Amino acid sequence: MAPELRSRLRERFRCTPQEIYGTAEGLINMTRFSDPDDLLLESSGTPVCADDEIMVVDDDGREVADGIPGELLTRGPYTIRGYYNAPEKNREAFTEDGFYRMGDIVRRRGRHVFTEGRRKDLINRGGEKISCEEVENLILMHPAVQNVACVPVPDPNLGEKMCACLVLKPGKKVELPELVDFLKGKEIAKFKLPERILVLDDFPVSTFGKVSKKTLSEMASRANH
Repeated sequence: MAPELRSRLRERFRCTPQEIYGTAEGLINMTRFSDPDDLLLESSGTPVCADDEIMVVDDDGREVADGIPGELLTRGPYTIRGYYNAPEKNREAFTEDGFYRMGDIVRRRGRHVFTEGRRKDLINRGGEKISCEEVENLILMHPAVQNVACVPVPDPNLGEKMCACLVLKPGKKVELPELVDFLKGKEIAKFKLPERILVLDDFPVSTFGKVSKKTLSEMASRANH
């Protein structure tokens, strides 16, 4: 859950949000109620088991230092060792020494994990990789925005550009220049600024009940024409 939403929940309902992050294949992380605010509101917690191993690696599989984004790998007592009768999938999903590739881009601080989005949820703008989740978290701070999903749209020169799909609060309006100025005030890198917006009443969802970014990307691409 985005840090901004966690803060809103705590303020509005006077509760303590607890982030639980993991996968059916294994690793389960969670924040603890005793965590300081920066960890409670911004991190995805630490593994529930002391025997869980976590590692963050770059595109070449080399471990990166704390604070550097990379793909999360995990190995532990309840993480599967492989998918049944699926050798090709296993070669893709596991390292040679048995670590499971989570497919998530994270930063690490000790045992605490800070998720930045799915590896596939990156926009490649002229060779610059943009984390959709990072930009979405900032856009959620805008007082007119109820929900946001950033998606790629094809571009003949840069490969991909970012479109910010928005669901606005009742009676609110936002234009692209205003949103860009708001984000500039958050000291975001210029290449990460959205270049289009698409305002919708609600987001399409998949059969699993999650926002369908694939459908949103298709909608944004059609709207561009």
